[in-house]
Amino acid sequence: MKLHKIVLATTATVLAIGAGFAFAQFQKPEDAIKYRQSAFTVMANSFGKIGAVVKGEAPFNKDEVARNAAIVAMMSTLPWQAFGPGTEGGKAQSEIWSDNAKFKAASEKMQLAVVDLNKAAQSGDLESIKKAFSTAGASCKNCHDDFKKK
Repeated sequence: MKLHKIVLATTATVLAIGAGFAFAQFQKPEDAIKYRQSAFTVMANSFGKIGAVVKGEAPFNKDEVARNAAIVAMMSTLPWQAFGPGTEGGKAQSEIWSDNAKFKAASEKMQLAVVDLNKAAQSGDLESIKKAFSTAGASCKNCHDDFKKK
């Protein structure tokens, strides 16, 4: 149990240092906007490929679905560092900065949903994938509805 707490504390410290570095890595607000939009684009591409399978528009290839779900899960951790102070713009609504707690909660909910999607995809069970995909898609939609300009 002690080791578990040490690992968690170390991970939190590394993430905090990394987040500080991430904010510093953007020379201009436009760089942060491009970064987060690129991360979302890659994530949406892989998510869309899973969606085609779930909707029956593409054949089910468990290895390909697993690969795409792993990409979505990994990419879901990246865009948030580019929403720091002074990075307003792009398709992001001002509520991201004015109600950051709600935005952070929505981003964490989405990340958990795509972790579950990845677990389902790695299992290869199509019914589990469909259920997890639906949950992940709903979390994405909720965030888009609240924080993305139409």
